[in-house]
Amino acid sequence: MTRRKWQDRLKAVEQRAVSYQSAPISCPYKARLSRPWQPSSVWRLFPRQSDAIAFSQRCREDVHVFALEKERTGAGQRIYLVTSYTELWHYYSSHRQSLMHCYEVIPEGAVCKLYFDLEFEAASNKQLDGKKMVAALIQYVCVKLEEMYSLKCSAKEVLNLDSSTAEKFSRHLIFLLPDCAFKDNKHVGNFIHQILKPALKHLQKGNEDVTEGPKSKRSKQDEENEGELDFLIVKGKDEQKQLFVDLGVYTKNRNFRLYKSSKLGKNAAFSVAEDNEFVPVSNKHTTEEERIFLASLITNVSFTSQRILTHDTPERTSSESSRSAHRRDPHTSELAGEHLTSPYKEVDDFVLKLVHKDGIQGNIRRWTYFATEQLLVYDIGKFRWCSNVARFHKSNNIIIIVDLKEEVWYQRCHDPECRRQNYRSSSYPLPQEVCMSYMLKEDEDDQQFLMDEQGNIELSQSSDSTKIDAEADQSSSRRQTENTQEGWDDDAPFLEALVEVEKTMELKEEISDELMIQALSECEATLI
Repeated sequence: MTRRKWQDRLKAVEQRAVSYQSAPISCPYKARLSRPWQPSSVWRLFPRQSDAIAFSQRCREDVHVFALEKERTGAGQRIYLVTSYTELWHYYSSHRQSLMHCYEVIPEGAVCKLYFDLEFEAASNKQLDGKKMVAALIQYVCVKLEEMYSLKCSAKEVLNLDSSTAEKFSRHLIFLLPDCAFKDNKHVGNFIHQILKPALKHLQKGNEDVTEGPKSKRSKQDEENEGELDFLIVKGKDEQKQLFVDLGVYTKNRNFRLYKSSKLGKNAAFSVAEDNEFVPVSNKHTTEEERIFLASLITNVSFTSQRILTHDTPERTSSESSRSAHRRDPHTSELAGEHLTSPYKEVDDFVLKLVHKDGIQGNIRRWTYFATEQLLVYDIGKFRWCSNVARFHKSNNIIIIVDLKEEVWYQRCHDPECRRQNYRSSSYPLPQEVCMSYMLKEDEDDQQFLMDEQGNIELSQSSDSTKIDAEADQSSSRRQTENTQEGWDDDAPFLEALVEVEKTMELKEEISDELMIQALSECEATLI
């Protein structure tokens, strides 16, 4: 090997050493929390939301997905974090620089709380009083909840968060309904569209095209309803009328900004509003701030004793009679095939096999997904066999619960006597083909991002070293090409000898010391 080659190789090594010194390997996050009621530590960062959701679904720990906006990244680019609520709060409350732009990912199909995103531009709406509008909206929603679901609530059950600035009035409202939650955020959106229909009609009224013919006659009741919600009409930057309520926050896997977080490039973080009346229940294990944080999480809903509220769009029902029945009691809709599949079709198929036997074709009346505990709860129709009484119930259906974390299923019952006994069957293992650990495979060591103990989030060393290796290979290739073009004839014998050695390595699994010495001697002889 020529002296020039050795110098080039030494220079490449020195450059790599300098790069490692300037960007040392990040220390992987290690839990140092000592509170015994905490879950095991999980702290994983992903560049794609789909990967984060897949990992959270197969993880045995109680974990959830959050989106992070990071400084010095492209507009709209987010990193996705999978961790537990308690773990996030511990670092969220201390590492504000890295975790100041945080969003909760609301999984598709997950049971969730009723929530609102409210805003209007201050310059275009100087005459409006935002606090009064919020109070009026809360009162109106409480009236509608009582009318449609027989639920009594007030502003004391509503967490009111504020991130207003001189330019924009901005609030989040989270309803903490007692032992109640909505089936998912799509049903929340349907409910809100329904109760705000008069305001939407008011907006559309001004945009009707008169060329299509005379306007339809409007009843006095319609006009009164629209007048009741006049306070929800605001002006945008372009002076066009719009709703105070943002109806675009009820979409699939929605990212919803967290308490104490601001948007990237902004300093207006959500804090408890001055007119907030909600007070979280005290707990010796948590601070008041942490209790507010937990209350603000949209999908932080447990399975125990929850009444699930639903609200489908009218076109989903099959007849006028079923629509009227649905309006009378939306939370107990019994429309067969109302929701064809859950987010886990393989699990749906397995449950259907359980209720297709003994000549009876049971069905899934409704499924409910609790993201907090990763439980799928199936209300079964036309199949009433109960393991508690070892026979079919005469009129009451059963419930099958699938625990995706523990990879088991068990049966509960709607029968009053079974419910009084708080009966649940033994747990039975799920078939391997429907287990998340089987369907979703993930390389545990393949992380593109790491967070160190100071809260800094950077590309992992594996990503950095891959980039460095690629750059070094390109540099070496360029140098080899340049040397060949410049006519370094004395490299030719060296390259020939190197090729011979490589051929020998391919033929032999192990090269003897004598052969290595011989090859080296021949190489040196050609260079003298």
